Amino acid sequence: MKHISILGSTGSIGRQTLEVCRWFPDELRVTALAAGADWQLLAAQAREFQPQVVALADESKYARLKEALSGVAVEIAMGKPGIIAAAQAPSAHTVVAAISGIAGLKPAFAALKAGKQLALANKEMLAAAGALTTAVARQKGLPLLPVDSEHSAIYQCLIGEPPPSKLILTASGGPFRLKSLAELHTVTAEQALRHPNWQMGNKVTIDSASLANKGLEVIEAHWLFGMDYDDIEVLVHPESIVHSLVRFADGAIKAQLGPADMRLPIQYALLGPARAANNAPPLDLARLKALTFHQADAERFPALPLAYAAGRAGDSYSAAYNAANEALGAAFLAGRIRFTAIGAGLQAALDAHKPQAVNDVEDVLDIDARTRAYTEIFIDRGK
Repeated sequence: MKHISILGSTGSIGRQTLEVCRWFPDELRVTALAAGADWQLLAAQAREFQPQVVALADESKYARLKEALSGVAVEIAMGKPGIIAAAQAPSAHTVVAAISGIAGLKPAFAALKAGKQLALANKEMLAAAGALTTAVARQKGLPLLPVDSEHSAIYQCLIGEPPPSKLILTASGGPFRLKSLAELHTVTAEQALRHPNWQMGNKVTIDSASLANKGLEVIEAHWLFGMDYDDIEVLVHPESIVHSLVRFADGAIKAQLGPADMRLPIQYALLGPARAANNAPPLDLARLKALTFHQADAERFPALPLAYAAGRAGDSYSAAYNAANEALGAAFLAGRIRFTAIGAGLQAALDAHKPQAVNDVEDVLDIDARTRAYTEIFIDRGK
């Protein structure tokens, strides 16, 4: 039995990870749960899965959480130290890092440094601190297990194969794939949150609409698989059936197909390379009308080429890209900027960034804070 800790258990990935645990009660044991502020859902999860530790970042909810868990034999940890405690739970073998954004950086690093295997659903960890993360993983002799469907697909395609010549990440194109640049200028957050294929959290859904999500995944793929940016391609694939592809030196292309269901890559990260039957509806190939692919439009979706530029420029630039994207996405969700200002704000942040050495997590957080401060000025100008 594999004992797991789930960081971000009340979010989209966390909830789906617990569904996978329901599928495989004899193989997966939940030993720790950590959440941000949703004490009610965390309490319900704790009552069902009986972990040893639950942690809640929002300390003001302690009394309510404690009352809700009255009679349950569980340790309650609070605040940032509590999240770290859940990340380093002694009995946990694998930690599912599913806290969205830069907030997930310190807990995931704490888990890795404690010798825990990371199932990485927080792409910002590698986007903002790729060199640091991979160095610690090598030092500990631990693989980084991808949970993102695209990176899971590549991971699966590479098993038993020689090094690839190219990685091809697929992107759904999001809800605005067919909109003109003029139309993008007036789209709303409500429209952006209506993703055509996937059910995700707000941040990831907004990032998908701007293709910043795919930009972060390009940087992540660079660090996960050791590929040069010139050898990582993105193709828009509206059907979201082919999750990624790998090209080899002989020209052969290997692809991983499946329904748009995040439970499948989560299962593979936790139980792979074994293949166990589950409750997910199977992909019906006979019902597919077409599988289409085309290049992303850099003019309408500048967040993608800017991610390539940031990755090539070095660690501090990709950390700045990640910080600016989080701030801009949140501002768009709040109605403070137009959708097209996301790309303009990313460009401004990268232009303003002064490169610096990234030697530890505190350096990453310093870059993050300085970039957010600059980006806030950009947002306040109403660009």
